[in-house]
Amino acid sequence: MPPGPGPGPAVDKKAPIAGVKNLVAVASGKGGVGKTTVAVNLAIALKTLGFTVGLLDADVYGPNVPVMLGTNEQPRAVDEKTIIPVEAYGVKMISMGLLNPGDKPLVWRGPMLHSVMQQFLRSVQWGTLDYLIVDLPPGTGDVQLSLIQSVSVTGAVVVTTPSIVALADVRKAVEMFRQVNVEILGVVENMSYFNCPHCNGRIDVFGHGEGQHMAKNFGIPFLGEIEIDPQIRIGGDTGKPVASLGEDAPGGKSVYAVARNVIARLEVVNASAGAPVVQIL
Repeated sequence: MPPGPGPGPAVDKKAPIAGVKNLVAVASGKGGVGKTTVAVNLAIALKTLGFTVGLLDADVYGPNVPVMLGTNEQPRAVDEKTIIPVEAYGVKMISMGLLNPGDKPLVWRGPMLHSVMQQFLRSVQWGTLDYLIVDLPPGTGDVQLSLIQSVSVTGAVVVTTPSIVALADVRKAVEMFRQVNVEILGVVENMSYFNCPHCNGRIDVFGHGEGQHMAKNFGIPFLGEIEIDPQIRIGGDTGKPVASLGEDAPGGKSVYAVARNVIARLEVVNASAGAPVVQIL
């Protein structure tokens, strides 16, 4: 079993992770908007599109990635500074949910969170990755600041729902990334609408268009809408994410559309920074 939080090796501030071309943070202003669902399906969609992908579950208090990927395999520690991630659906993954399984809660303060984040970033052997997706906890707390202060983040995807309550909190997440000079790739509106199977009509359960409207007001891209589809929920509960079923599966089209928009945004960001560009297939 990998070692617990410790001081770890000293690293240069903002040093990149060797072999990782793009580090993408997936964030939300509040819980319950489906941030982890978006992160998991985004990672699998990118893998299906032909890229090498890793997924770091940084939501240490609510690590749901292992459940959504259908694995409880423990990472393997080669030595005190080398952790081999598990692999699911072709995606390399690390999560506190694999190291602290069951219902035992983690009661940790900021320094301990910083330490485990450093281990996940620096001690895990990610290899060569086109994309490392980081599923952040909701809000703007210690884990977010630890990530931003210690590693170069290529860009952030902010997840919301159309509800006014969710949008009020997502504004704080947008402002946080702006204050620390992290590029915001765009906003994803999850649980955007429901297509009625009986009347074939669209039902806006939580409202409509508010995510796109907010993105426009902030001057940031809108990456797309993901509908409410039972298969998305079932996939997360059963460890068979909808993205693994392909683009033509129920609920799959919107997920893959978001993935392609993320790739396109990263091409623009990397081109402006003079970094190598990962081309979409």
